[in-house]
Amino acid sequence: MKFGDTIVTAAIIGVILLIIVPLNPFFLDLFLVLNISLSVVVLLITMYIKEALEFSIFPSLLLIVTLFRLSLNIASTRLILGNGGEAGAIIKTFGSFVTQGNMVVGFIIFLIIVVIQFIVITKGAERVAEVAARFTLDAMPGKQMAIDADLNSGLIDEREAKERRKMVQQSADFYGAMDGASKFVKGDAIVGIIIIIINCVGGIIIGITSPDALDFGEIVERYILATIGNGLSNQIPALLVATAMGIIVTRSESESNMSSELSKQMTSQPIVLMLAGGALFIINFIPGLPHVPILMLAGLFFFLGYKLFKLRNKRELAAAQEPIPTPSESDRFQNVLSLLQVDPIELEFGYSIIPLADVEQGGDLLDRIVMIRRQCALEMGIIVPVVRLRDNIQLNPGEYVVKIKGVEVARGEIMPDHYLAMNPGGEVEGIDGIDTVEPTFGLPAKWIGEQHRDRAEMLGYTVVDPVSVIATHLTEIIKKYSYELLGRQDVKTLVDQVAQTAPALVEEVTPKLLTLGEIQKVLVNLLRENVPIRDMVTILETLGDYGSLTRDPDMLTEYVRQSLKRTITNRFIQNGKISVITLEAALEDSIMKGIQHTQHGSYLSLDPDLARRILESCSQEALRVSSKGYEPIVLTSPVIRIHFKRFMEQAVPDLVVLSYNEIEPSVQIQAVGMVRI
Repeated sequence: MKFGDTIVTAAIIGVILLIIVPLNPFFLDLFLVLNISLSVVVLLITMYIKEALEFSIFPSLLLIVTLFRLSLNIASTRLILGNGGEAGAIIKTFGSFVTQGNMVVGFIIFLIIVVIQFIVITKGAERVAEVAARFTLDAMPGKQMAIDADLNSGLIDEREAKERRKMVQQSADFYGAMDGASKFVKGDAIVGIIIIIINCVGGIIIGITSPDALDFGEIVERYILATIGNGLSNQIPALLVATAMGIIVTRSESESNMSSELSKQMTSQPIVLMLAGGALFIINFIPGLPHVPILMLAGLFFFLGYKLFKLRNKRELAAAQEPIPTPSESDRFQNVLSLLQVDPIELEFGYSIIPLADVEQGGDLLDRIVMIRRQCALEMGIIVPVVRLRDNIQLNPGEYVVKIKGVEVARGEIMPDHYLAMNPGGEVEGIDGIDTVEPTFGLPAKWIGEQHRDRAEMLGYTVVDPVSVIATHLTEIIKKYSYELLGRQDVKTLVDQVAQTAPALVEEVTPKLLTLGEIQKVLVNLLRENVPIRDMVTILETLGDYGSLTRDPDMLTEYVRQSLKRTITNRFIQNGKISVITLEAALEDSIMKGIQHTQHGSYLSLDPDLARRILESCSQEALRVSSKGYEPIVLTSPVIRIHFKRFMEQAVPDLVVLSYNEIEPSVQIQAVGMVRI
């Protein structure tokens, strides 16, 4: 346990012991002075902090200080009633100073102070704390959504978003704790009043019934004086702490402390001070009012306003005459550098789509983008960069553009106040709407109004809202170009994640066998063919097994694909059956002979006439298979798979090419076509 923790624990235990252990007047004076000092320190801290969370310990400290004050109340009451009204110099001095020889006037002033403390300060601070807690908790979801919006738009990074979420949570916890702590202050004020009554009544009874009975007037003077002194010595610190509580819950965040803000804002309008001085000067002419103090204050206000007015004009003149600083060479260089940055993913849209992206207007596009990033992480195992959102007045009102690394890769157009109705069969008939084409998959569709939505759903159409259209399109674009978005830094993050659970594996693979760049090439090859990389442990295990045999990224990719056969089978094969297009033996032999190996890797070199015939035959076969309702999947031997895939990307980009070693043995293979030459 730390030394500071020990001191705090001992102090709390000591406060509790004060309730039980009798004190002599000397120690009571010491603790009363300590109580006043702590209250002054708390008040000054609240004056100098810039935001409430800088003094987040205040609710707990408020409880401790209140408990300390109640303990002193009990200790002083024990001395007042048990020591003939003698409870130390502090209590006696406070009582004598207020009464000034007139017990009735002093007691009335004391009661006024108590009423002000209870009704004005404590009650007001309690209400402010309650309202602040309620509004802070109500605003918490909105603040969380604003943080997510800034994160998705690229204004902040993950680290800053985490810090902001932490601040929002701490703010809610603080004001919630302040709401509860204010009840202690209110209870302390009520107990203080009760103790005053007990001291007065109990002191008079003890004085009358004691063996050395005193005169009633002397009894009243002695015990009432001690009661007033005791009440003041405890109510003044309570007043300071309650004031501090009111200040801290009414503070708004600013760049400076309260005193600086007060002086700055109160003197920001010199003309107001001059008008106040003029108003006081006019009031001076009312008969019966004291002229000297009014004229003194009027002159003071007018003088301060005049001096501040001249000072502000002088500053404005100096600022106008100050030459505009020319940017240095380094500043110019930095300005140019900021223009060179390219966002990985951008979504630009016309002004009609702005309400869909604005959280304050009820738009949920930002929430959809958060879900897209999570979905891609779960399905593909990739870390999707922050999607930068921008409005572009050059686009049509309902048009949007998706850019990858600053280059447009997709475009679409929506009608924000309509719904998109699609028929899985391909034809869109039987409903009224505006004909269009679904931007993601190119299906015929119609934009329909809200009044036709129920009818379209009853007819079996798939009806989606405009935000879903954009989100679906963006999701497919991210999956399609995921291999371009995977950088070395992302690979480092994925490898570090594996290192937390399998440090020996990561230590063996990189950098001993393969560099991050070589691992990145393997992962890019997998993503290029829509193979998830979420199972990084299996991928690194395979690279560790074969990395010592070859460093060819293509060969390593084939080995990894074979290790991921279960993942690939689940990805491309449904119900344990697969219909495939095969290659005739002569074609496979020709491709195998055309593979050229170099120290930098391998590539396919074919005769131009043979290459043309392969492209035509495979394209026709894929089209024929698609017309029968099958997904065109080509099945080849492992040696030529990756080369045939890259060769066919020119003609059929989305063609799936698998090898025999990538399919689970339990899968039933049915050949529905063959590529011949």
